[in-house]
Amino acid sequence: MRFIDREKELGVLHKARERSRKKLYTLAIYGLRRVGKTRLLREFLAEDDLYFFVNREKGSTGLLREYESILQEKGVITKRERIESWDDFFEVLFEGFEGAVAFDEFQDFRFVEPSVYPTLQRLIDENEERRNMLLIFTGSTIGVVEKLFRDSKEPLYGRIKRELRLKPLKLWGSYQMARELDIAKLDDFFKVHSVFGGFPRYWVAIEDEGLEGRNAEEILRELFFDEYAPLAEEVPKILSLEFGKRSGVYYDILEAIAKGATSISGIAGYLNRDETSLTRQLRELVHYFRLVDYDRAVLGKRSVLYISHPLVAFWFRFVQPNLSMYEFDRERLWKRVKNGMGDYVGKRFDFACRELLLLEELPFKPVSIGRHWGYYREKGVRKVYEIDVVALDESGKRAIFGECKWRNRAQNGQKLVEELKRKVELTGWKGEAHYLLIGKSFKNVPEGVKVIDEERIRKLLEGSE
Repeated sequence: MRFIDREKELGVLHKARERSRKKLYTLAIYGLRRVGKTRLLREFLAEDDLYFFVNREKGSTGLLREYESILQEKGVITKRERIESWDDFFEVLFEGFEGAVAFDEFQDFRFVEPSVYPTLQRLIDENEERRNMLLIFTGSTIGVVEKLFRDSKEPLYGRIKRELRLKPLKLWGSYQMARELDIAKLDDFFKVHSVFGGFPRYWVAIEDEGLEGRNAEEILRELFFDEYAPLAEEVPKILSLEFGKRSGVYYDILEAIAKGATSISGIAGYLNRDETSLTRQLRELVHYFRLVDYDRAVLGKRSVLYISHPLVAFWFRFVQPNLSMYEFDRERLWKRVKNGMGDYVGKRFDFACRELLLLEELPFKPVSIGRHWGYYREKGVRKVYEIDVVALDESGKRAIFGECKWRNRAQNGQKLVEELKRKVELTGWKGEAHYLLIGKSFKNVPEGVKVIDEERIRKLLEGSE
């Protein structure tokens, strides 16, 4: 599959190479697993550059021998030369190599050989004026990578000249990948996107398994629910790499959130545990592993927790609570998943709508886009209302309020707008208000209400190339 939607990141890397011609340049690339860091390196690195993968499963000596063979193959050292220590390895690089050197999953040296960090600190300091050398460090556990380079107590603090956080592809980038895979129907695209999001590796799995042109249900069934499904162990695998042996409480929290617990009190109630026993792990899921985030109300200060990684959200919504069935009778579980996909896709579609607003021509340029919810009483009963998407301008006096409905049947626009206006009244909004409907198709839409339907969505995604 062709390389998609990383032009800016490649531009940063090429500028870094140019700057390295005058003096040593160091750059860190970090992002969640499967987001495309290694593919980005493959697109950037030249034939004569060096690439080293830090395999945490190897011992220090075994990894050093592997790196020694790479140096021999590239002609940095002769076939008879030997690298006796990590100090020797890095000194050879700094003394005898010119070009880019990339260390993929650099944070995993903490498992293999932690002494690498102070060694690099020393050599970077000693070779600050060295020309024609670009050092690139990539990492997946975002909190660890940030600590390595930003914590003043760490050896490499202040030694990185630029950080590049690689985020999942935008909606239109995922759409380009879907087109490459002959996924023609928007309905199929949004179903697959609700599971894979903007993580290129999972879209590539469709190509790997020869599923191009197939519908979403066939793709998801074969990749996850066949007897020897290629992605059956994907989520446990990546979470094992992140959590290590201390995974139990993290798994429990993720399952609770996937099942609708959106606050620490709700999670504690779901798990029948004290809130204080979950505080540290929840904080790490948000700030360290970046798998969970807060969805904040646009108007006001309320916030709720959600699983930001779409595949993890899918897994903990449908599979993790049913592992026995998944191992024993996947066909039966797949039928249950199909019945629940409509609601799951609808919730993920709300996030896609926020990106669509950034592509659409609007009465003003939004500076804040999200959803909103609040509470009201009806006959003494406390109830909640929700607005799927709200966009505010810079002044905070103009707003767009929208409903997102991805349904197979045409939705009644007049009814939706009437309900939307009642919700807006509950917010207490006093400024200028515009109304919007986003979805597959609508009927009876009141005059003056903007509609982003299936045809318009396709034009927006294709026009953003």
